[in-house]
Amino acid sequence: MKTTIIVNPTAGNGKSLKRWEKFKGKLDFTYDLHMTSSPKHATALASECVQDGESQLLIAFGGDGTAHEVIEGVLDCPNCIVGVIGAGSANDFGRGFPSFQHPEEVNKYVHSLGNSNEMDIGYVVTQHQHFTFVNNAGIGFDAYVAYQVNKSKVKKMLNKFSLGKLAYTYFVMKTLVTFKHFTLTVECPTHSQTFEKVWFATISNQPYFGGGMKISPQSNPADGEIEITLVHHLSRIKLLLLFASVFFGKHTSFKEVHQMSSTTFKLTTNESVYRHTDGEYANQTSPHIADEFTVQSKKWKIASIIAP
Repeated sequence: MKTTIIVNPTAGNGKSLKRWEKFKGKLDFTYDLHMTSSPKHATALASECVQDGESQLLIAFGGDGTAHEVIEGVLDCPNCIVGVIGAGSANDFGRGFPSFQHPEEVNKYVHSLGNSNEMDIGYVVTQHQHFTFVNNAGIGFDAYVAYQVNKSKVKKMLNKFSLGKLAYTYFVMKTLVTFKHFTLTVECPTHSQTFEKVWFATISNQPYFGGGMKISPQSNPADGEIEITLVHHLSRIKLLLLFASVFFGKHTSFKEVHQMSSTTFKLTTNESVYRHTDGEYANQTSPHIADEFTVQSKKWKIASIIAP
């Protein structure tokens, strides 16, 4: 099986490249290497790599965004297996999916022609665009926080001290004071419900987001379903308590937290609200026009990690 490694040298504010320099010296197999240079470059590289139809292991070396892009590039490729080595600041992917931690794990997998598991992929279809998500997608408070985090200099500064995860917490506090609630209608195949004074709605394919927050404890990325976590009618002070408890998955006991599972959700807001997919800005909702969040099963394969 051919092996290709796609490295994002800027992930984790450049720490990805430093880790790669140490990591590569312990690899004992032949591989093709590509370095990304811009957003979506990993998707283009992955797509090019699989054009010949050859069986291939593609390893994403970087943050959650790098993993997302590589997976996006190999969707529906029956001969492709994705491996991930987390080297970003949040690394939520590695909490919900198998990922390589050490070079010895990669070596053993390549030499043993290891097994793989088929995984789901999420889609967001809007009025003018469509997006994919591997971990989660959402609208509202968390999307606006993610937007602020990604465009800020605070995250880069914290990454220098290996404190990148605190950027999310910092902007949660900052946004808490100014965020304006919205009205949201949620439709799924079995029912429809409108919620007032909504903070956010997160659609999850796996449990984690925001640097380790266990937002959707029941999510399984291989069960053919997605889960919605919706928070509304919550005071600002109580929202802080919720974010403290979400790291342990205890927020589900709040009466203001609603969770549902389905294959499809249609979300309609009363005003323009920020949207994200896998923590990346995905424009804003259009008032009174539904966004559709869906899941498709067995769209890509992930390497089953073998202990060295």
